[in-house]
Order: sequence, then structure tokens, then C-alpha cells
Amino acid sequence: MRSRLFSIIRKEFIQIIRDPRTLVLIILMPIMQLFLLGYAATTDVKNISMAVWDQNRSPQSRALLDAFRVANYFSIDYPVYSEQEYRELIESGKIRAALIIPPDYDLRLLEGKAQVSLVLDGSDATVGGTALSVAKLIGQSYATKILAEQSALTGRPLSTTPPLDVRTQVWYNPDLNAAYFNVPGVIGMILYFITALLTASAIVRERERGTIEQLIVTPIRSWELVVGKILPYAILAFIDTLEILVIGHWWFKVPVRGDIGLVFALSGLFVISSLGIGLFASTIANTQQEAFITVMVTMLPTIFLSGFFFPIAAMPVFLQYVSAIVPLRYFLVIIRALLLKGVGVAALQNEIIALTIFAVVIMGAAAARFKKRLD
Repeated sequence: MRSRLFSIIRKEFIQIIRDPRTLVLIILMPIMQLFLLGYAATTDVKNISMAVWDQNRSPQSRALLDAFRVANYFSIDYPVYSEQEYRELIESGKIRAALIIPPDYDLRLLEGKAQVSLVLDGSDATVGGTALSVAKLIGQSYATKILAEQSALTGRPLSTTPPLDVRTQVWYNPDLNAAYFNVPGVIGMILYFITALLTASAIVRERERGTIEQLIVTPIRSWELVVGKILPYAILAFIDTLEILVIGHWWFKVPVRGDIGLVFALSGLFVISSLGIGLFASTIANTQQEAFITVMVTMLPTIFLSGFFFPIAAMPVFLQYVSAIVPLRYFLVIIRALLLKGVGVAALQNEIIALTIFAVVIMGAAAARFKKRLD
């Protein structure tokens, strides 16, 4: 009995070793999960990109900016000189906050009645919530420091009224409702999951059943076969997108401020990339199980590195660079900006260019490899 049992165990290990792709997945998947969960799964956001409109330009205003820099939560990347400038930066996603210092800031500070404004991008509830709480804390800490300095100079006891008030405004999502951030992200995940996974499985299923050879000998051209196989899943993905938009708007009150036609047009651009990934996976896999595993390997980094769950700004710099090759990252910026901010093509041109490059490269490579395999 023992020898029979060991023979079966030995046979299974031999089969595993003879399937290098499965063996690689078994070894690499835990390592990938460990590093992604260890580094990417964090909401500890720092270095939030911020613009500053300093209309005072005094030593006092520079001291306030130093207080924001020292806190290590804000990165002052853009000096601006009008509301239009920081509005365009927020709409394009280049900054998450804008600090506005009024012209009479130094005089008001001496009177103990200074006010500054901080405009926050609330489209990302996690980053917006962190920026909001940290900005208030910085303002309170700096006001306490000013009071202590004034008390030391005058010898009077500390006043109970802070000399500085940081007034915050949260744009696009004033209540920092998490559904406003999550529902658009679900659209991206649904589009990716359906088009990539089901496309790969559908084509491999034809190969498993032996019907792919029957299709090849028909007058159907190779590109017609490819389009005919993948188009139904693209249509299903758009139907699901419409469902999520309607339910998200009706039930979760997620606003739809952008042009619906533009939403579907740019969703179609992203779908081309996802279809390309599914088509490419079908050329690697010989069975539906292999196709499923191949797509799932791409699913894990896509979920963690796209900004779907965790802010990209909170990740280590290395993973931020790696996320640049994840198409979903750009689509999530697009869909959230369209729905929550109501922006146009001009504010999203960098993301649109990136998605276009991905779509052409991935679909082109997948189609070429698929055609070669058919031949």
C-alpha cells in the first residue's frame, strides 16, 4: 500500500515538473502577493502634490509654507498666480491640493485673524481625507507655535483664539463619499475582467473542442475570426458598464458630470487593450485552465498597482514606476475625472495618449501572434 501511494505521489510531482508554466506560477505567485500586499497595500499617503498661490510673499507666508513642507505630507510642486491655473491642475489630476495665501496675510497674522484657503480634490476619498486632516493639523500646530512666540515676546499668557485659520474646500466630493471613488473603479475592473478573461477562455475553448480547425478551413479570414470571437465580449462589457453607471448614479448617488459619449468612447479605447491581453493569453494557453491562470497573473498587479484600492502616491517609488505599464491605471484616472469632475479631452490628453499606445502595441502583438499560431 505504501509503495502504491508513493508511486502516485511521485507521478504527480513528475507531472508538475514537466509543466514549467504551472511550476513558475506556483513559485512566483506567493512572492508577487507578498510584495504587492507588503508595499502596495497601504493608505499612508505622503507627498501629496500641491500648488501654492502666495499673494503675500512675506517672511510669514514663507514660514507657513515651510510648515507644510516639514510635515512631509505635501509636496509643493507648482507656484500658481490665479484660480484658473490651480483649477486646471486639479482637473488634470496633476495636483491634489491648492493653498491660497491672501495678500494681507502677514498683517492679519499680527492681528490674530489670519485665514488661508486650502482647496482639495475629493475625487479620491482616501487622499482627500488624509489631506484634509493633515492640513487642519498643520494649521493648528503652526498657530500654536505663533501663539507661543507672541507670548514669549510680550510676556502675556497664551491666547485661546488661534491667530491662523485654515479654511478647507473639498471639490467634486465634499462629503468624501467612498462610493464616488469606488464605483468608477468597478467599471474599469469589469471591463478588464470580462474582456481579458472571457476572450482568452472562449478562444482556447474552441481549440480544446477541436472546432478551431473547422473554422480555419472555412473562407473566413483570420481577422474576421478574431473580431467575431472578441466582439461579443466587448459588447457585454459595455452593457455591464451601462448597468454600473445607472445603478451607481441611482442607488449610490455617484454624479455623472462628464459627456456620456466620451465615457463610452474612452472605455472602448481601454477595452482594446484588455481584448489584446485576452487574445495574447489565448496564444500562450492550451487549455481554459491555463488561460484563466495566465490572465489571473496579470489581474493581481492590475488590481494593486492601478489605484483601484490603494493610492499610487502611497506606494514606494519603484512600484509607482511599475504601475506605469498597467493600462487600468490610466483608465481609472479617465473614468473618475469624467464622472466626478466633468472634464474634457484636454485635461486627460496624457492618459488618452498612454491608453492609445497600449491599445496599438498590445492588440497588434496579440493579433500577430494569434495569426501566426493559426497558420
